[in-house]
Amino acid sequence: MIFRFLLALWLAKIAMVMSKLTGKGRGSSLPGMLALRICPDILKHYSSQTGRGAIMITGTNGKTTTSNMLAGALEHAGYKVINNREGANLLTGIVTSFIKISSFTGKVSCDYAVLEVDEAAFPVVIKWIQPRMVTITNFFRDQLDRYGELDTTISKVVGALKKLSADTQLVLNSDDPLVAKIAAETGYQTTYYGIRPAAEISGRASYSREAKFCPFCSEALTYAVYIYSQLGDYKCPNCGFTRPVPDIEAASVRHRQAKTVGAVIRSGSSEWRLELPVQGLYNLYNALAAFTASIKLGLKPEVVIASLNRYLPVTGRMETFKYKNKKVILALVKNPTGFNQALDGLLVGDEEQDLLIAINDNDADGRDVSWLWDVDFEILLERQERFKRFICTGQRAEDMAVRLKYAGVSVAQISIEKDYNLAIQAALSGECQVISMLATYTAVWPVEKILSGMSERVKFSEDHGMSSVS
Repeated sequence: MIFRFLLALWLAKIAMVMSKLTGKGRGSSLPGMLALRICPDILKHYSSQTGRGAIMITGTNGKTTTSNMLAGALEHAGYKVINNREGANLLTGIVTSFIKISSFTGKVSCDYAVLEVDEAAFPVVIKWIQPRMVTITNFFRDQLDRYGELDTTISKVVGALKKLSADTQLVLNSDDPLVAKIAAETGYQTTYYGIRPAAEISGRASYSREAKFCPFCSEALTYAVYIYSQLGDYKCPNCGFTRPVPDIEAASVRHRQAKTVGAVIRSGSSEWRLELPVQGLYNLYNALAAFTASIKLGLKPEVVIASLNRYLPVTGRMETFKYKNKKVILALVKNPTGFNQALDGLLVGDEEQDLLIAINDNDADGRDVSWLWDVDFEILLERQERFKRFICTGQRAEDMAVRLKYAGVSVAQISIEKDYNLAIQAALSGECQVISMLATYTAVWPVEKILSGMSERVKFSEDHGMSSVS
């Protein structure tokens, strides 16, 4: 048994090195895949080596950002952390994360394992690693061909949660009824986070909502305030299910005046000022989740706030580049809700811009691209004078072009270029000083690689613009 483990570990480490030397892939999943074929129970060897336990983050959007924010706060406080930082959140990626910091004898030295876990992989991962805390961000439709209906995904997560020990702690988004209900279904100690509902942050009612009915009695939910999708101040008029009062809440939110987001974070009578160098209410939710989990782990609020205020998105999830005198922003999009939030971010500011959209339909993206018709591209027409060109690329470039045409974008503004290199060159050669690029999961990495070879990566900017919602 030990021989099999060591063989899996050594071969995985060799694969990791070869991946870096050849430049093929990121080495975030392949080593774990190889190790699991040789030693399927390899995580068993690591499960007891996290001194203070494992924290898992799951949900549809925001897992990567929340996980990295939490890991960053813990490291800022002086702890050693294992973290699947690049977003490889299936079993293979999690195994790779442990192998990466493991010695050649299989020893790891860390205080916490902060693991982003795919919703579908969550029941599998917890068979090997029992988390002391689970943070759930939200639930939206995402890759129906891989996950199935949303109710199926949620039921699998809840079923897995019920198998954990009774002292498991939950950190839940109180503004999402699909998440908030899990406290009653599991009975675990729960800490809620949320954004104080206010008219000035209310989102567009046209955004697709995943939860129109009460999860307990099926009566239609009523809302005092929508924030986006089904997130907001909800209540069931029949059974009384309502938005739980958050233990930690963001108030006085500022998110449309600049390409940053700020808020006052309140817990009881205490409050702290948060100024994230990224844009969007979705990132405020991510920061709230990370802040709440950090406080429950015993970190000082001031330490966490300081860490969050200097947060930088992970490579490939949001990048800012400088090409000559132009700014290029690259962001990941993967489902209707996330895409809607990214488009909403494009409307901030007054710069004219060109927009490149790269859509793939590989397994990791989801084979079914009909979800593009649930994205509210029509909102771009509210500021149509700002968008000069729409360049569609990737395996499903034609589908994207058709969707834009039906959204009302002039055909004269739309071009199709399947080749990434040519598409990016076309985007960079325009007259606009700002180029926004939105890409699905398997498209974002080749686009990022090409951009990094043609332009200068901006490590930090007070004007980050969009950030990925993953």
